[in-house]
Amino acid sequence: MTIKILLDTDIGNDIDDAICLSHLLANPECELMGITTVTGGATVRASIASILCKVAGKKIPIYPGSETPLLAPAHQTNVLHEKSISRWDHDRSFPKGQAIYFMRDMIHAYPGKICLVTIGPLTNIALLFSLDPEIPKLLKGLFIMGGVFTNRIAGVGPLEWNIICDPHASAVVYKHSVDLHRTVGLDVTCRLCMSKEKFHEYFKSEALRPVVDFAEHHFAHSDLVVFHDPLAAVAALNRNICSFEKGHVDIELGSHRLSGLTHWTPDEKDGRHEVAMSVDTEEFFNYYFWRFRHSNGYLQHLVLM
Repeated sequence: MTIKILLDTDIGNDIDDAICLSHLLANPECELMGITTVTGGATVRASIASILCKVAGKKIPIYPGSETPLLAPAHQTNVLHEKSISRWDHDRSFPKGQAIYFMRDMIHAYPGKICLVTIGPLTNIALLFSLDPEIPKLLKGLFIMGGVFTNRIAGVGPLEWNIICDPHASAVVYKHSVDLHRTVGLDVTCRLCMSKEKFHEYFKSEALRPVVDFAEHHFAHSDLVVFHDPLAAVAALNRNICSFEKGHVDIELGSHRLSGLTHWTPDEKDGRHEVAMSVDTEEFFNYYFWRFRHSNGYLQHLVLM
């Protein structure tokens, strides 16, 4: 059976959004129902999503969403990958001001059937939940890439980009109850790393050509690719990739310096949220690249660094 997914993304800056969307488009276990974009340049981000859809041969509804946080200053106004758009075929016209209503209508049309995967700031999702408080209970699941919870990896700070870009929206989302409310945090996603050399070795599928193009902007400042956002999508499709614990997530709003800090309180009995504690890295990469096996071959025993 396929899983119906709505993807909310700030595609266009870090490369992992494009890596995530490409996987959803290639995975026969996913029925991608629509894409909404968020933060500054939302229409440009929609064009980038359109490029990947066209290369994959899929016609997916794409809606630009909110460009500004609920209350906080905007952190992300430019779209780094915009420089590559002209090299690829893409749609140039998208419905304006309808992203939240599109998500609401789709979720109502398929009650209990849709997994909402969010891999950007949570502005659109907070607006959706506020517009229609019934939505959280109509979802099959909510899968978020955001926050830091275990901090077991050296170098992972206490703050994470998707949450701090709109901490007030994040607080709204985590106050709502969803039957399956799962988050993969930076502390776990940072275990999914690939060197620049391995990236070029494995990203050879025809469907991944735009991703390789966009990645050149990423490699201008880093030689390492981290699969943050793809883990949220894979966790929605394959429940064996991560281990989760129940508890409560609260978002810090009272401190200017720490606004967006994710507070985690374990509670296996009454926890409203589930947070990833570990990831099977080999299983993740095999699952991800297996979807492109017709071009890559089935990849086993990946050596990624």
